[in-house]
Amino acid sequence: MKTPVKNIKINKITDNDYSGFAGLKNLTASRKSITGRWLVNNLGVVLLILLIIETFFIYAVQTYYYNSARQYMVSKVNAVSSILSRYSADSSRNFSFEVRNMVENFSDKDKMELMAVNSKGRVVLTSSGFSPDNSSVMPDVEDAVESSGMGYFIGRQHNGEKIMAVSVSIGSLSTEYNALRVVISMSAIDEQITSFVIMMTLACLAVIMLLLFSGLYFVGSIVKPIQQISLTARKFATGDFSERIVNNNHDEIGDLCIAINHMADELSSAEAMKNEFISSVSHELRTPLTAIKGWAETLSMADDPETTEKGIRVIVNETERLSQMVEELLDFSRIQSGRFNMQKTTMDILAELEEAVLIYGEKAKHDNIEIVYNAPEMLPFVMGDKNRLKQVFINVIDNAIKYSDPNGTVTVEATYDDEAHFIQIVVADNGCGISKADLPKVKTKFFKANHTRRGSGIGLAVADEIISMHNGTLTVMSEENVGTTVVIRLPVESKGEVNG
Repeated sequence: MKTPVKNIKINKITDNDYSGFAGLKNLTASRKSITGRWLVNNLGVVLLILLIIETFFIYAVQTYYYNSARQYMVSKVNAVSSILSRYSADSSRNFSFEVRNMVENFSDKDKMELMAVNSKGRVVLTSSGFSPDNSSVMPDVEDAVESSGMGYFIGRQHNGEKIMAVSVSIGSLSTEYNALRVVISMSAIDEQITSFVIMMTLACLAVIMLLLFSGLYFVGSIVKPIQQISLTARKFATGDFSERIVNNNHDEIGDLCIAINHMADELSSAEAMKNEFISSVSHELRTPLTAIKGWAETLSMADDPETTEKGIRVIVNETERLSQMVEELLDFSRIQSGRFNMQKTTMDILAELEEAVLIYGEKAKHDNIEIVYNAPEMLPFVMGDKNRLKQVFINVIDNAIKYSDPNGTVTVEATYDDEAHFIQIVVADNGCGISKADLPKVKTKFFKANHTRRGSGIGLAVADEIISMHNGTLTVMSEENVGTTVVIRLPVESKGEVNG
């Protein structure tokens, strides 16, 4: 069952509105998309974080491998230096022979190269057996000799090969040799580091691709419904309420789609009720005007007093009907604009109710409908606007007569609930009744449950507003083909209101 639409104002789309839509379209095109912002913001941040992580990883791996290689080389050159130190202390041994022997029979010559540097800073012995290249710069040797300790160097030779070198001073052991130098090629270590870097890079790329696809899927699940909502909303703006959003989501987007579809249903219903209202008002205005015009033409040519009296009576009744209809429209306009005011005073509710019954007594008799009026002699006073409340009673009784069939009965009763301090007025008929589907909408503006009966569809809505402004309630109970009962409850005037 749809919720009744309240206070929905539908205006005709003008050229200025269309230009506004065009401006909105241009503005939308000039803005960045959600997908673009996500790529720049979220994915950009992730890329930056991964780049920092990979840089740190490369630095950590390189530092680890380089330090391990250096420590290993230091341990080897220190071991050789220690042995030569013992040989230098033994006068029975030829130190130069022992140096040559240690260099040529170096146990790790397959991993690194051991060199002996003479006092002139030239390499004179190598464990590889190849002639030494004395054109290469050896800052590690210079550092070791100057500090009488150890020197370290990592860099490229003149042939482009990257090496690591560790030198230890042995000048204190011999006047012939100044230092021992261990050199290792970094190509194998760099290849190992490169393989780790490649694996890390591939892992980062896999993470990026996963984030990219999952992110684009997630963003797409938001963007596509929003695009559909935007397209549908533009159709609503042009007055086309037939479009509905296909909802495949079960989240906040889905709730939004449901809400917009419901809004479209209500707007469509409001549009239909507005059109029906215009049609009904046109018909309601045309009918009495036609009668007035017809009788006016008849009276202009008639000499019969009885015909004249009848015509004047019809013209007066139809004029009163027009006046009542115009007053309803004016009240509706005042309610819509918030200018519907009340002139509340202490009043006798029975007097206004009896006057409304009296007004429609003759009409009911003409339509062969019996009005049964039951009320006590007195009821407590009510603080209210007597003209507005009489308007409500007239509207409710008129509806009861309108929707009753010939030989029907309309019952009007007034009682006082002493415990709740409420006056209750009941208007019941045994007419056509209202269906269960239409019953919740009978107090909605423009709604007519039965289009075969006269009326604009706003009388009951205005009546409900008036009762609400008196802090009362107007309840409609009905069963189709059985009848309708309208119950009006109004609070009695309190002592505070009387004293005030």
